[in-house]
Formats: sequence, structure tokens, C-alpha cells
Amino acid sequence: MPRRAREFPEEGEFVVATVKSIHHYGAFLTLDEYPGKEGFMHISEVAPTFVRNIRDYLKEGQKIVAKVIRVDPSKGHIDLSLKRVKQQERKAKLQEFKRAQKAENLLKMAAEKLGKDFETAWREVWVPLEEEYGEVYAAFEDAAQNGIEGLKGLIPDEWLPVLEEIIKNYVEIPTVTIDAEFEISVPTPNGIEIIKEALIRARDRANEEQGIEVKFSYLGAPRYRIDITAPDYYKAEEVLEKIASEILQVIKQAGGEASLIRKEKKIRKIKRREA
Repeated sequence: MPRRAREFPEEGEFVVATVKSIHHYGAFLTLDEYPGKEGFMHISEVAPTFVRNIRDYLKEGQKIVAKVIRVDPSKGHIDLSLKRVKQQERKAKLQEFKRAQKAENLLKMAAEKLGKDFETAWREVWVPLEEEYGEVYAAFEDAAQNGIEGLKGLIPDEWLPVLEEIIKNYVEIPTVTIDAEFEISVPTPNGIEIIKEALIRARDRANEEQGIEVKFSYLGAPRYRIDITAPDYYKAEEVLEKIASEILQVIKQAGGEASLIRKEKKIRKIKRREA
């Protein structure tokens, strides 16, 4: 079970919790990511409407996503809420928890290769990476995308070659793909050649950048589609702006017209082997 580097959760944090016991006034829950810590959920924090029977909403052993509304480390008190968790926040937390489980499995693999126990791995690798990146799997994604050297200085050097091999084989690299359409027309006998040359030149120049993939496709005069895959949405938008600027300039100089039609972004991942 993945655990956080901090001893206590922070106010406003979303946590995965398991219902331990239920009473008429509320429920006690264990915090999965904080070993040895329990939280209390008052019946008024279970649902946005009046709760007559708390067992209509909670069951012993049930895992839920709760929001931390108060923390008193000196007393060990942690107050939780279920009604303040939106569906989107619940999904995001569960996704984060699954990523932490993947990171834990990968770190266990690395520890086994080095002949170390997981407590040592957690102390030497998990804690510093969580403190630096916020979550360990994000550190692994960064290493997969930009190289293991980014972790140098954060964790002992002996971990680097082992983690590099494991990350290469198992970590998914997230990418963003955006698409858009150009409407382009050049009213000259060689207009099609001018358009084609402008698109190819813009595509090839963009593809020279690391982690960038640009594709054009013909939709039927005067429409052309562009697909841009990049490490993140902001980079994809930056590439689109550069390409659009270049194409519009070339077409204008040729006496033609061009316009950009925006589309929605899409998320995809480069799949690696399962841990």
C-alpha cells in the first residue's frame, strides 16, 4: 500500500480511506496512505442532504475518497468529509492513488535488484522524489521523458542505473495531441505546389524538435488538417502557433489566404509493459 512521506495529511487534501467502524453519530476511517492514522467523519459530513441512517451511505471495509477538513497533529485528530468531494475530484484522487501503486511496484522491483528492503527504498528514493515532484510516478515520467539524469542529486547514485532500466521498460510517457484545420487557397496556377511546400516545410521544421510529431492530411480543398503530438498541452499550442504563423506568412506572400480553425486537445499515452 503506497504511503505518503508526510506523517499527517494536510487540510484540504483528498485521501483514500477505509471505513473502520460506523456509529449513529459518524464513522471512523483508517487513512490508507498514512499508516496508523485514523480520521473521523461526522454524520453531517456524509451527504449534502439529511442522513437518517448513516449505513445507507457507508459500510465497514468500504474504501472511499474523503476530503480532510481539519487536522490537529498535537491531538492526532483528523476530520473528514464525504459530501465535500466532487465526482471529478474523486476520479482524480483514485487516478493519483493508482499511479502511486504503480510507482511503489516499480520501486520494489528496483529494491529487489539492489538487494535492499523496501523501507530503505522508501527512505532513500520515495521520500525525496515525493518532496521534489509531489508524487513519485511523476518523477518516473520525467525520467522517462527527459533522462534519468534529472533524478541525480535527489537520490543515491546506486539507484540510477537500476531505475533507468525499469523506467524504460514500464513507465508510460504522457503526451497531448491537438488537432486543428487550415483553410488555405492560393489563386495561381501553381497554388497547390505552394501550399504543399509550405505545409511540408513547417512540418519538417517542427519535427526536428525533440518529442514533437506533426502530421498534415488533406480534407478536400481548401481544408487541411494538422495533428500535433507533444509532451504537454502548452508545448503543443506553442508549436501550433509557430506553424500557423509560418504558413500564414508564406501563403500571404504568395497572394493567397489562410485561416486556422481550432479543435479540441486529446490525451494519449505511449504504452510500456505492465509492472
